[in-house]
Amino acid sequence: MTKYCLTVTCPTSRGIVAAISTFLAQNGCNITDSSQFDDVETGNFFMRVSFTSQEGLDEVTLSAAFEEIAKPFGLTFAVHDEATKMKAVIMVSRFGHCLNDLLYRVRIGALPIEIVAVISNHMDYQKVVVNHDIAFHCIKVTKANKPQAEAQIMQVVDDTGADLIVLARYMQILSDDMCHKMSGRIINIHHSFLPSFKGANPYKQAYERGVKLIGATSHYVTADLDEGPIIEQDTVRVTHAQSSDDYVSLGRDVEAQVLARAIHAHAHRRTFLNGNKTVVFPASPGSYSSERMG
Repeated sequence: MTKYCLTVTCPTSRGIVAAISTFLAQNGCNITDSSQFDDVETGNFFMRVSFTSQEGLDEVTLSAAFEEIAKPFGLTFAVHDEATKMKAVIMVSRFGHCLNDLLYRVRIGALPIEIVAVISNHMDYQKVVVNHDIAFHCIKVTKANKPQAEAQIMQVVDDTGADLIVLARYMQILSDDMCHKMSGRIINIHHSFLPSFKGANPYKQAYERGVKLIGATSHYVTADLDEGPIIEQDTVRVTHAQSSDDYVSLGRDVEAQVLARAIHAHAHRRTFLNGNKTVVFPASPGSYSSERMG
């Protein structure tokens, strides 16, 4: 039996869930997990269904058959084989905590992605990446060559067939054009002090202000810097007895965890764009344990 995931977005309407359930039953499929959300404010409906299918039914066949169900409701949908790992390109500058964390999680099977390339504007992590048998690309970015550099980046994405770009503390601003091309397919991580503590050494600024909570936010990238739809957030409490170095250490740790959880949700097709927000369905039982992801 093959396990598939069906994702659906459409205007709110009666009978959608019944139509989908009936279709799957008639095609010999068995639903193993289902989540749906009807947003009364936007009038949008979102649904994610995991199901097993009898042999002989593949993604193409299922998608073609489902078109007849989709048309009357105006559904936007996709069918994915859950055994197929999402291909991702990781981008990093000189802070390597998120990169190293992702490499480890992928290696132990805690993240359902395949890292097909790592891109950096520095050479710091070439050896680490190559030692994981992953292609490393150093693409320098300046004001003068930014269009050419981004063209090189997109060439790597196209050549590898990547479905996702992860900005693992990549300290370059992407152009509006690239953000639009990869809408909903670029995930970023930043400390949650924005916009209170901008610029260099945000954790030091937080320490000097006596902040009691530090945290991180992972979001989809849009043309509005650090203001894209939020996928995942978390915080950790700090006290007056801790140093600015403690703030940095704790901050990097929570950044890595939040980014990993956001990628996990996206790779399992549990995230849906809903205007300036996201719908994020909870993980199904057995998809991961808190021990493996934390």
